[in-house]
Amino acid sequence: MTSLLPPNAVALERALEQLVDARIGAIDVPLRDLWSAENCPEDLLPWLAWALSIDQWSSDWPLHIRRARVASAIAIQSIKGTTQSVIDVVDSFGGAVVVREWFEVDPPAAPHTFSLSVSLGGQSEAVPSQEFIDAVIAEVARTKPARSHFTFTTAQNARAAIGLRAVARPMVNTRIRAIAA
Repeated sequence: MTSLLPPNAVALERALEQLVDARIGAIDVPLRDLWSAENCPEDLLPWLAWALSIDQWSSDWPLHIRRARVASAIAIQSIKGTTQSVIDVVDSFGGAVVVREWFEVDPPAAPHTFSLSVSLGGQSEAVPSQEFIDAVIAEVARTKPARSHFTFTTAQNARAAIGLRAVARPMVNTRIRAIAA
C-alpha cells in the first residue's frame, strides 16, 4: 500500500497509519453504489441529487424519474444554456419534446424565442399532475439559454390499433325478367 506520510515520518506515525488503514478497510461502505444513480439506496437519492446540483427535486416523483434525473445531471450541467440541454431535461423527466426555434418557423418568430411541444408520462399511462408539469417548466427555465423565452405546450399520447374484420353477408341474387308485351 502507498503511504501518504512524508519521508521524514517517525515510527509512531507509520504505526498509526497502518492501524487506521486496517480499521477503515474493515468498514463496508459501498462508495461506488452511493455515487451511482442506478444503485444508490432510495432514501439516499435526494442527497446524491443535491451533491450533483439538481435544482428541482420531489419525493413524489416516480422512482424511475428520480433516478433518471440523477443519472443525467452531469451531462445537463455541462451543456446548460443550449437547446440540447432543454431536450435532455425533458427526457430526464420521462418525456419527449419537439423544439422549434424562432428561425425554424415560417414566418420567423421574434428573435431568441422557441416553442416546446412536450409529451410527458412516457413510462406510465397516468396523466402527469400539474405540479409535475410545473416542475418540468421550472427546470426548462433554469436550463434554457438566459436570453431566450419559450412557450410550453403539453401533448397527450394516445394509442390506437387498426384491425381488419370480415363479415359474411348472404346475398340472394334474383333475376328480373322483363315481360315483353
